[in-house]
Amino acid sequence: MSNNSLPELGTRRGLMLVLSSPSGAGKTTLSRMLLAADPAIAMSVSATTRAPRKGEVEGQDYFFVSANQFHDMAKHGAFLEHATVFDNHYGTPKEPVMMALAKGHDVLFDIDWQGTQQLRQQAGDDLVSIFVLPPSHDELERRLRARAQDADDVVAARMARAGNEISHWAEYDYVVVNDTLEHALEKVRTILAAERMKRGRQTGIPAFVSKLIG
Repeated sequence: MSNNSLPELGTRRGLMLVLSSPSGAGKTTLSRMLLAADPAIAMSVSATTRAPRKGEVEGQDYFFVSANQFHDMAKHGAFLEHATVFDNHYGTPKEPVMMALAKGHDVLFDIDWQGTQQLRQQAGDDLVSIFVLPPSHDELERRLRARAQDADDVVAARMARAGNEISHWAEYDYVVVNDTLEHALEKVRTILAAERMKRGRQTGIPAFVSKLIG
């Protein structure tokens, strides 16, 4: 058979990959490592009502919008998911994500279980969700303290919330224990590779098979 049919076979629909975890379990670091290792996936860009910080770029770090713009977008269903954090609003615009998926590009989300629930309602089969667990309670606390960013009371508050966050593990498609970042990244990449090969995402397969059977 001619190799001319191979690009058609490779045509696929993109997917949305969610990484969630309690604070300190490593989802943000894993997200950065995955983006650096895999050029076929890009981070989702959220809209926010907070002011830009020094060095942040419009459309790259966030889409910066007014509170009125945000509420109007939410009212008209322009977000895949949205939430309020410390009096600022954050949301994932639907249109750029759907355009990326249609072009066969994958989109990465670093969000919590509540955002994942909203995303699942909107995304359906386009969503692949992974919950990242620490190897132990003590190791989670050690990692939080090792960051040297938070006072003791903040660490204690994060540990108190961790139990509630972890209780949502069963709502996810996959669970990865982050014993080491290298092992956890390998597992995430294996999941991603398998999900990309699912029959329903390989939109070029029907035409390819039709040619095979003449």
